[in-house]
Amino acid sequence: MMSKNPSPYLTRYYKTSDLARAVGVHENTVRRYVDWGLLPPVERAPNGYRRFTQRHLDCLRLDRLVMGGDYPGRSIRQSAFLVIQSAVKDDWGGALELSYNHLALVHAEQAQANAAVELLERWVQGSGAETGGKLLRIGEVSKLLGVSHDVLRNWERNGLLEVPRQENNAYRLYGPNEISRLRVIRMLAKAGYSLMAILRMLLQLDRGDTRNLRKVLDTPQPDEDVYMASDRWLSTLVAEEKRAREMITLTESVIQSRLDAHG
Repeated sequence: MMSKNPSPYLTRYYKTSDLARAVGVHENTVRRYVDWGLLPPVERAPNGYRRFTQRHLDCLRLDRLVMGGDYPGRSIRQSAFLVIQSAVKDDWGGALELSYNHLALVHAEQAQANAAVELLERWVQGSGAETGGKLLRIGEVSKLLGVSHDVLRNWERNGLLEVPRQENNAYRLYGPNEISRLRVIRMLAKAGYSLMAILRMLLQLDRGDTRNLRKVLDTPQPDEDVYMASDRWLSTLVAEEKRAREMITLTESVIQSRLDAHG
């Protein structure tokens, strides 16, 4: 009876250039990923060259899937790195579970981002206005909203709102309009939108244009030649959801390949 062919995971070796070519990166990128622990430890041949296996190629494909897009923020990137760490340990079952957790995190971020926009839209329509008419100082507003004095001043310095001042001592006095606006700013910021995206939207709103505010939040202007993922947060999250699903598909395919090779 003929024996089964040995698993390619155990018998086939790749050079650094082979891995780089397979995923479309420079050879130095592969070397850096080894140094950063994004690939498993690599054996060396008697001539000193690294000997990569299918295991390394699988991890490299996962690495590029995670690292290939815009930086999506700390929490999403850290979640994706947990998947990579599990794969590097050769625990692909754990990597699959973590991939689904990662997808759930992205969905939660999307829900928060959309909820913030819905609050914005209701506020613009007059549904989110403050009912109290009392004027508050910055310390009272800080306590009311759970936001530090420095954050409130920073939002003002960046043009997100103008705060009236007392004539005799120049103390800031926040009325219902300012507090309502601050609530919207706070929720948008907590949901991941950058100050530039919020400012872009508020500038349009202050011009009396209430159209397509969701799109404005997500569309940098031509003069914003340097921008972050949070400057177009909704699109970033859509891309991250696609990436998360691709991580699941890749992880499942690696598991199936392992089963086929050893079956």
